[in-house]
Amino acid sequence: MLFSSIVWFLVQISKEYTQVVNVPISYVNVPLDKSISKDRPKNIKLRIADKGFTIWYYQIIRPQVKIDLSKATVENGALVYNLQINREILEEQVEINLERANFLQDEVVIAFQPKAKKYIKINPKLSLDYAVGYSASDPVALKPDSVKVSGPQNIIDTLQVLNTVTKKIKHIGSNISGKIKIDTTNLGMLGFYQDEVFYSQKVEKFTEGKVEVPVEILNLPEGVDMSIFPKQVLVYFQVNLEQYEMVKASDFRVIVDYKEVDPGEDFVIANISKKPSFVSNLRFNERKIQFVIKK
Repeated sequence: MLFSSIVWFLVQISKEYTQVVNVPISYVNVPLDKSISKDRPKNIKLRIADKGFTIWYYQIIRPQVKIDLSKATVENGALVYNLQINREILEEQVEINLERANFLQDEVVIAFQPKAKKYIKINPKLSLDYAVGYSASDPVALKPDSVKVSGPQNIIDTLQVLNTVTKKIKHIGSNISGKIKIDTTNLGMLGFYQDEVFYSQKVEKFTEGKVEVPVEILNLPEGVDMSIFPKQVLVYFQVNLEQYEMVKASDFRVIVDYKEVDPGEDFVIANISKKPSFVSNLRFNERKIQFVIKK
């Protein structure tokens, strides 16, 4: 009886039948500026005229079809995917001869909601360690310096800046450049039109110099005589080697402010109020300026 049952089963599945089966569908390449409805179609109906084994396979195994929404069109406020136009692509996915099968619909219609879109500034999280004698006059440049992002309006409105992932570069002695990913941690609800940017920075040979600059007193009341020591200070600076000869003491202004004198103190802190735009890492040989006031 077992043998007879097996033979009967094989005979039955070798016969040809016509059957309608539900083929599960999933969606890929959803447009970044659209959010598709949760009530989107989950299956498409396929009428198959084939041997029982083939029909049994599609009813039991249920191979899935991926619908590429980048190939859909927008019609009447919905995404429309034409099954007939994309027939060959679908045939490859379900591994069936569609000459022996027909879709019971011509298209799949998917409702969607538009997403908010916004360009958001990118902040580079680069930790740069320059080799001795090297530095940069300008900060790291990004291209592009902002990226287009889409998502729910309430989230988009709160975003002002996005960081890149953290990257460390050591022993820098020449120009740097490369690509760096945007940090999208905890931002899975957003769509990014690009997930990385290009960074670059011009690195130059730097040297240290110094100039002697007189200390000026600001806001000294009329009739008050204030003697200070030292009357001149050394200002140390870092500058591009090519611009070293351009630096003059007259390019700097060092001041102390009488209004910042604290009662009971005999010194005031010096500050730099003027400097060349191309120098950096300024420091004094002496910042505490001693004083004596005579009225």
